[in-house]
Amino acid sequence: MCTSLWFAGNAVMPDLIFNLGLEENDLGHLTSSVQFGFITGTLFFAFFTIADRFNPSAVFFVSALLGALFNVLIVLEGVGFIHVLLLRFLTGFFLAGIYPVGMKIASDYFEKGLGRALSFLVGALVLGTAFPHLVKDFSGSFSWDYVMYFTSALAIIGGSLIYLFVQPGPFRKPGQKQKFSAIFNVFKNKNFKAASFGYFGHMWELYTFWAFVPIILQHFASEQDQEINVPLWSFLIIGLGGIACFFGGLLSEKYGVKKIALIALTGSGVSCLISPLMFQSPIFLFLLFLLIWGWLVIIDSPLLSTLVANNADPELRGTSLTIVNCLGFSITIVSIQVISFLMTFVSFEYLYLTLAVGPIFGVTSLLKSS
Repeated sequence: MCTSLWFAGNAVMPDLIFNLGLEENDLGHLTSSVQFGFITGTLFFAFFTIADRFNPSAVFFVSALLGALFNVLIVLEGVGFIHVLLLRFLTGFFLAGIYPVGMKIASDYFEKGLGRALSFLVGALVLGTAFPHLVKDFSGSFSWDYVMYFTSALAIIGGSLIYLFVQPGPFRKPGQKQKFSAIFNVFKNKNFKAASFGYFGHMWELYTFWAFVPIILQHFASEQDQEINVPLWSFLIIGLGGIACFFGGLLSEKYGVKKIALIALTGSGVSCLISPLMFQSPIFLFLLFLLIWGWLVIIDSPLLSTLVANNADPELRGTSLTIVNCLGFSITIVSIQVISFLMTFVSFEYLYLTLAVGPIFGVTSLLKSS
């Protein structure tokens, strides 16, 4: 419910373009503002070790309320592009108290089976991220404002559910005092660093792919003179990755977290490399390819987070997850801006070859861990 705030702006991008006179490549700036807000928020949460020093359910609740507030303010009359960027930045800032804190809460409940638990959790994140596209499709003739109202309402409900019904887990080890050095010391562990680097490679690809799914669909429909329900297919391509996370978590218990993460990361890298061929394929094959890519691109996310959590100092697990999230999302900004910049110079179907750099780096890093 709370992560539906993330791509709410992307779901109504055509309306923002029309109402504010934006350019299509402003999608990159809009998405990057959320990511930059998230990065700033994670730095703040990590520097003050908030998730380890305070009740994480309360942190989650307050963050959900404030994120919902800044998300819905975009509908106010007189809001311009700069205001939109600022509001999306602030929404991203408080998402830092939702996503990594949610993982912290889950990790406090599972000493064993954390891979499956985080896979279910990230599956929910994926559905939330995709949900605004579905709301946009169902809203039909209604104003785009309703997407913002609905996602903010969902976030308030989700935050309230966590606060009322999810207490700190039995394996929680709260940090008793502020440790400013934690932000610098977490990467001294070799396996923690390898897992983190694997996560960074994954993040180079993930959010750029998600952000550009509607653009990819629109481009294909235009070039092939095909009719595609862009909001619905955007939801399916992103949202069905949540089900993939579910099955990835189950497989990780049988075959190992690292092995399934490596398979998924390799598969998504291959998807990047063959993407130019798919733009020339029939529509059914193209959509099937995007669905499979949407599955592969996310399966490894909770598994890599599991490897990070399992190799972190238990007293600093929340802070460690937050730091890794912060750096990972910093990478997404670079990736999104690189693609946005290359759109001017590179033929569209070859753009996504650059995303393969991330999976290649991630696989190489994971293979170095024990």
